Amino acid sequence: MKRIPVTHAGSLIRPPELLSFLSAVDHGRAAAEGDEYQAALAKAVAYVVRRQTETGIDVIDDGEMGKATWITYLYERTTGLEARPITGNFSSILPASRDRQHFPGAYAELDMLEHDATVRVRTEISGPEVEQEAAARVSWVCTGPMSYDRSAIDRDLLNFKAALETAGRDITESFMPVVAPASAYWLANEYYPTDEEFVYALADVLHEEYKAIVESGAFLQVDDAVLMHEADTMLSRGQSWEDYRRWARLRVDALNHALRGLPQDRIRYHICFGSWHGPHAYDPPLRDSIDLVLAVNAKYYLMEQANPRHEHEWKIWEDVTLPEGKVVVPGVVTHHTNVVEHPELVAQRLIRLANVVGRERVMGGTDCGFAQGAFMHRVHEEIQWAKLASLVEGARIASRELWGDEADE
Repeated sequence: MKRIPVTHAGSLIRPPELLSFLSAVDHGRAAAEGDEYQAALAKAVAYVVRRQTETGIDVIDDGEMGKATWITYLYERTTGLEARPITGNFSSILPASRDRQHFPGAYAELDMLEHDATVRVRTEISGPEVEQEAAARVSWVCTGPMSYDRSAIDRDLLNFKAALETAGRDITESFMPVVAPASAYWLANEYYPTDEEFVYALADVLHEEYKAIVESGAFLQVDDAVLMHEADTMLSRGQSWEDYRRWARLRVDALNHALRGLPQDRIRYHICFGSWHGPHAYDPPLRDSIDLVLAVNAKYYLMEQANPRHEHEWKIWEDVTLPEGKVVVPGVVTHHTNVVEHPELVAQRLIRLANVVGRERVMGGTDCGFAQGAFMHRVHEEIQWAKLASLVEGARIASRELWGDEADE
């Protein structure tokens, strides 16, 4: 291939007709195996696969249509866990951080916007009676031995394969995003004797999901937002950088345990810095943790490099050697702004990185998903597709610059 291929980070905005079912399932008012829900889910997957194909995305996914959130979906597929209502003063799903400490007014507004947006979407799709439910939060607790139930992933893969066949695409041109051990957030351990045993038990559960995806023929994408932003969280609590490194190293090792026996050339590893719409002024520098990222047994490394807090970090590759056979997938369009990036800017971002690591070792991507779960859209759906179209066109421009007349169209 003599061009820069394009993909994205995974989560796409769910169609309204699917959201009503996801909200009902999320609140126990409808069975996930119901015929109407299954039909709406299959239709939504077919829609996002077709739109990605029409837009020109090379490696596509199912948009995570079968998940209410990119984290808690795992808890619904794992035994040994229970959900408990959170009582007391709970204002946000966003983690503690130095960012929150230094921008308290901004985060108060962000908390309110996040709450109001969730209530609004749920109310629009399911009626005003869900307002109180939308505000309710639960914590997840491990109370027994964990094991994985494959029924949901088998369903998602079946829907995905059917949509790909209808769109004239092969499963080998696709990926499925799943959570990393470090990013299995809001899960407390009351069963395993040590943190290490807990994390490795979680890795064994995830291994079953990872294996199912790779065996289907799709690329496996491991999403790991928490690995990076937990540094800011731990430092805000008075812990040290060394404490963070120990925490992170254990979870990187556990991830490699979860990836055991799976071919590296079918594995993508996506990191971001939490990626919510906040200041992110205290995100740790990528340079300080890039060794942890490269320690993951994957071929493709997806990372934020389009938003203004992290765009400059492409330069670390002038000093850090990208291991042989690895590919960098920088975000060259971002969900952090409603502005649609110009294709020329997308091309510039790709070209400057390709000139450092090599044109065959770059793939165009997005900073993160355009939907933060089913009920939180980071941009409007129209903007989502416009950004992906700009990504495709920008990669074409970059390819012509890098390969000249030999570039594939």
